[in-house]
Amino acid sequence: MKNITVIGSGTMGNGIAHTFARHGFEVALVDISQEALNRALQTIANNLDRQVKKGAIDEKLKAATLQNITTFTDLEQAVSNADLVVEAATENQEIKLNLFKQLSDFCKNDAILASNTSSISITLIASVTKNPGNVIGMHFMNPVPLMKLVEVIRGYATTGEVTHTIMALSRQLDKSPVEVNDYPGFVANRILMPMINEAIYTLHEGVAGVEEIDTVMKLGMAHPMGPLQLADFIGLDVCQAILNVLHTGFGNQKYAPCPLLVNMVTAGHKGVKSGSGFYKYASGSKELVVADKFKR
Repeated sequence: MKNITVIGSGTMGNGIAHTFARHGFEVALVDISQEALNRALQTIANNLDRQVKKGAIDEKLKAATLQNITTFTDLEQAVSNADLVVEAATENQEIKLNLFKQLSDFCKNDAILASNTSSISITLIASVTKNPGNVIGMHFMNPVPLMKLVEVIRGYATTGEVTHTIMALSRQLDKSPVEVNDYPGFVANRILMPMINEAIYTLHEGVAGVEEIDTVMKLGMAHPMGPLQLADFIGLDVCQAILNVLHTGFGNQKYAPCPLLVNMVTAGHKGVKSGSGFYKYASGSKELVVADKFKR
């Protein structure tokens, strides 16, 4: 496996492209606009600079990593020679199904089609393709270049050979893959999102404030980041979307998004990406300040 195509140049997409390119793979990075791709390349370069500064890589490897990435705005051209396609588009079922229908037409018959989805059924995604046995989930964690876990999701039709290939490939990327079966939320988000939702309910019901809730989980449970800060980091809209998948998939009210979360997303307060969530985020500032709405 040599040629990798990554669809989507946002936070996850550029991180996945960075990681494959850093390990010597030829990467085609595709998005709908060249402006988005240029921003992604700059982000990758900045992240590589930080790795050089820390002594994790040298300038030669930085240059080679950037050289391994080619950008495209034409999907068919970007995937025509791919051995593996990793889709990292918006967490939207309709968008993903449409993409995989196209990939099934554009890619080589033996290409492996992977999705970085954090919640949408791999079995469903595979059902719109011509070779569902070649479809699998590769759920990377953010930030991709640093986080070790890859949740490898085996759909109902995914073959053992494809699963073995992706597990081995993940290890080539210096990751620790974990194979899981295809059920709503897989493992990571089936456990994480109810915890985040419960933290939001705890705030919503006035049990404690933002900082207090996060402090309890950081100091009491040894979490590196509190659940409300983590929700901001993930994106409150993404959290809501995943909870909706869990709620629909299991039919259990315990997975329904907290009304406070729904209201915040509706109002455009989506966390880090919008500049405000449970905390507010000033450009260039690393200081964590509770959003005005939640100050006590």
